Amino acid sequence: KRALEISEQIEKLQAEFASLIGSTSKAPAAKASPKPAGRGGRRTMSPEGRAKIAAAARARWAKVKGTAPAAKPAAAPKKKGGLTPEGRAKLAASMKARWAARKAGGPAPTKPKAPAKSAAAKSTAKAGKRTISAESRARMIAGAKRRWAAKKK
Repeated sequence: KRALEISEQIEKLQAEFASLIGSTSKAPAAKASPKPAGRGGRRTMSPEGRAKIAAAARARWAKVKGTAPAAKPAAAPKKKGGLTPEGRAKLAASMKARWAARKAGGPAPTKPKAPAKSAAAKSTAKAGKRTISAESRARMIAGAKRRWAAKKK
């Protein structure tokens, strides 16, 4: 009996509350669940963020399908490197000299190659290889002998 009275009282109060707020619904409002500590609720994304994600998805699909992305056309990338006019002229001159030599029946002129290194020179000139002086080697050996002698005792 008491529970029924309380529930009716709650409904009346909710209806009064709804009329104050401006709500037209007669149904009782749903209970708000307490939010957990830390992050709670739904997070929204800005339209710019959504547009970036959509553009990336379109690009991925275009890559899979083998077609160009339907997004706005990108500006032509700047040309990197290339030949300078001087380099181009030098190449043209060397090619003309080669073809003139070929037409004359001789071998094409080539740049002289550097002399090949011997096997001994290659083994000593390995990249990053360092040598120890005889004095340093003797000090290292003496230190190792001292450590071995100390371990034996």
